[in-house]
Amino acid sequence: MSRKPELRGRAARLARLLPTGQGRAARTPFVLLVVLLLGGGLIGLLVLNSALSEGSFKLDDLQDDVKSYTDEEQALQRDVDAYSAPDALQRRARELGMVPGGDPAFLNPDGTVKGVPGPAVEQSVARMPLVLAPEVLDPGPAASPAPTPSAAATSPTPAQAPPQPQTPEPEVTPTPTGPSVQSPQLPTNPGR
Repeated sequence: MSRKPELRGRAARLARLLPTGQGRAARTPFVLLVVLLLGGGLIGLLVLNSALSEGSFKLDDLQDDVKSYTDEEQALQRDVDAYSAPDALQRRARELGMVPGGDPAFLNPDGTVKGVPGPAVEQSVARMPLVLAPEVLDPGPAASPAPTPSAAATSPTPAQAPPQPQTPEPEVTPTPTGPSVQSPQLPTNPGR
């Protein structure tokens, strides 16, 4: 008599709600699917987070490069403005031996001359320009001072030759060839 006892009433209704042995076997693939989805989501989140942080590092480097290039552009623009100032142009023209022109004369379309031309006249160079060129503000490396003879070195001894008279060296002023001569070199950030 291995017959299963029959349930009645409330117990029968509860027995119908509980799954039989076949339901437990079907639950295993569902649990594996949920675990795989959660693991894949975590790995995907980790990959996305690392890609975002790498992008933020690249963005930082590019912003640093933009800042240094903007600074360099502004320095070059200041040099161009200083070289193209009227007083700086006038001073450099005087250094080259140019003089301001005289009174102009104009030629009319019919061939007649209007005005009386005048010769160019040499003007005094005593007037200093109001705007100084960058090479005047920063003349370059300073020359080393000449050694001064001490009191013991002034009287020649038999082993020493008399000191040679020192002639001062002529001062050489650098002539710029363009606005990039005095532009500072900015360091670039190669990355992290």
